[in-house]
Amino acid sequence: MENRVTRLLGIQYPIIQAGMVWTAGWRLASAVSNAGGLGLIGSGSMYPDVLREHIRKCKAATDKPFGVNVPLLYPDIDQHMRIIVEEGIRIVFTSGGSPAKWTAFLKSHGITVVHVVPGAKYALKAQDAGCDAVVAEGFEAGGHNGREETTTMCLVPLVCEAVSIPVIAAGGIASGRAMMAAFALGAEAVQIGTRFVATHEASAHLAFKQAVIRSQEGDTMLTLKRLVPVRLLRNPFFQQIQEAESRCAPVEELQALLGKGRAKKGMFEGDLENGELEIGQVAALVKDIRPAAEVVQEIWKEFCEIKEAICSWPL
Repeated sequence: MENRVTRLLGIQYPIIQAGMVWTAGWRLASAVSNAGGLGLIGSGSMYPDVLREHIRKCKAATDKPFGVNVPLLYPDIDQHMRIIVEEGIRIVFTSGGSPAKWTAFLKSHGITVVHVVPGAKYALKAQDAGCDAVVAEGFEAGGHNGREETTTMCLVPLVCEAVSIPVIAAGGIASGRAMMAAFALGAEAVQIGTRFVATHEASAHLAFKQAVIRSQEGDTMLTLKRLVPVRLLRNPFFQQIQEAESRCAPVEELQALLGKGRAKKGMFEGDLENGELEIGQVAALVKDIRPAAEVVQEIWKEFCEIKEAICSWPL
């Protein structure tokens, strides 16, 4: 399949693996890229020297395009951007901040820039900043999210109507049928996070992966709206957050409760009691841990089968 996104990124399939913190290292990114999608290294949980190591290992593991996801709300952004340029990265996805600050810098070095947005007004700002494409991420998605709580079904067509650059759909997508729905709404590719957490190559702890595939409908919730909204799997730490928010605890107390390293403790170290477990609503549909390449092929196969079936419907 060829469209504006596959041409822009130089990939075979319009399937992009999200650059998730503590989960998306070089093994996952290279596996997805080798399978024909676009793998992204999640730099948000990496010190600068660790990011450089992952980039170099990914280069050694694949000759296909891959990129780096940079959450703009994390520290060390200056150093990360310098390393990205020095290592010759050609694709960067940014999120969690204004695209105006870094897009021109990245573009001046010949880098393709895609920005993740939770709303149409933010997509327009990304387009005005010079981004090559946007990811329209609905609030079903795991991790940090938009305050508007706009669902993917509503968000994608709103963004497609607002901008002329390509739109990539994200949030609640883990299958070929969901991918087809996103394309029907106007998207030209999908970005997938949760399904790739439950793969062999993801750097998340096995205990977290198992918690994901055990999860059921309603087991995730968007919380911490007074700080930075984030969708979490329910666990004892989540309940502490909920209790504090229910009594309108001051922001300082919420920040102290969140502390440092909660995401690492939960997703990377496997502490399911005290850690922050970021995952999307679609986890309820993920039932096994598989190689990333199999996930890419399964999604693409189902997408093509549904496309063929729809084309055969009598009108």
